[in-house]
Amino acid sequence: MPRFILRRAYFAILTILLVSIVVYGVFSILPFDPAALTCGQKCTPTIVEANRIKLGFDKPLWDQYWLFLSGIFIGRTYGSGSAEFTCPAPSFGYSFNKNTCVTDMLKDALPITINLAIGAFVIWMIVGVGLGLIAAKFRGRYPDALSSVFVLLGTSLPTFVTGLFFLIYVTIKWKIVPLSLKGYVSIFDEPVRYFQYFILPWLTLAILFAAFYTRFTRATVLETLGEDYIRTARAKGLSEKTVLLKHTMRAALAPITTSAGLDIAGLIGGAIITESIFNLAGLGRMTLQSVYEFDLSVVVATTILAAAVVISMNLIVDIAYGYLDPRVRIK
Repeated sequence: MPRFILRRAYFAILTILLVSIVVYGVFSILPFDPAALTCGQKCTPTIVEANRIKLGFDKPLWDQYWLFLSGIFIGRTYGSGSAEFTCPAPSFGYSFNKNTCVTDMLKDALPITINLAIGAFVIWMIVGVGLGLIAAKFRGRYPDALSSVFVLLGTSLPTFVTGLFFLIYVTIKWKIVPLSLKGYVSIFDEPVRYFQYFILPWLTLAILFAAFYTRFTRATVLETLGEDYIRTARAKGLSEKTVLLKHTMRAALAPITTSAGLDIAGLIGGAIITESIFNLAGLGRMTLQSVYEFDLSVVVATTILAAAVVISMNLIVDIAYGYLDPRVRIK
């Protein structure tokens, strides 16, 4: 097992490195001068040239990438003399639009997106896998029909419709959740305000994903129940509960784990629509605003970070798959 993990980790690190090279290269060859985007309409050629030197855009592309990569581990210094300043490690660049290090922006946005993704993930896994298991157990009966209705509604409603419904009715009309929230707070500081801040975005995302996982779990469990070893377990006299939870669910967890890992990675990369509806200053909304403002340093950083999250979650899924199915790590 250790060799299996090390081999997967090696390929994950290599993939992240290759992705960073491609992303940085693509954004560096765009048909406009990145230094000209660092100041407003009154920007003079002298200021543009000074910013180009300060940010290192006057250097060859490979040197620019090396400065970017090394800055992640040891920090990066910009400018010289009295105008010199440093973005400490991990440094993902400097945003002239916001006059701050990109890492400081990520520190503010990333916790919001992570809390949004994890909260929604917990809800949709409990609801989706639970309903799917119940639907499979009572196939063709009343609980199965109810789960089908939930799946139909959940998959038919896009997140912006669900989010706007919650915002208009639950917040504005029924006033169940306060509208004028001051912003993100830690669950350890103010638990009530924390849940008020996230409960509607969690439900907005969870309904869609729970519907998918209900259908996915039901299909996977029903397929597993038809296997020979399940019939053997029943023939040995094991209870239906033991067969379902111990034998069937373990086999069904492998594909569910794979799908769950990729889904939560995508959300951590940025749930743009949900963050925009509920005015959450998360990673997705920050990336979208940076695209509008042509803030390339932020766009490059968030793109690479999102790719790193997806690759890392793939690594975690591979390791989990190895524990769930010994045949994977043997191969």
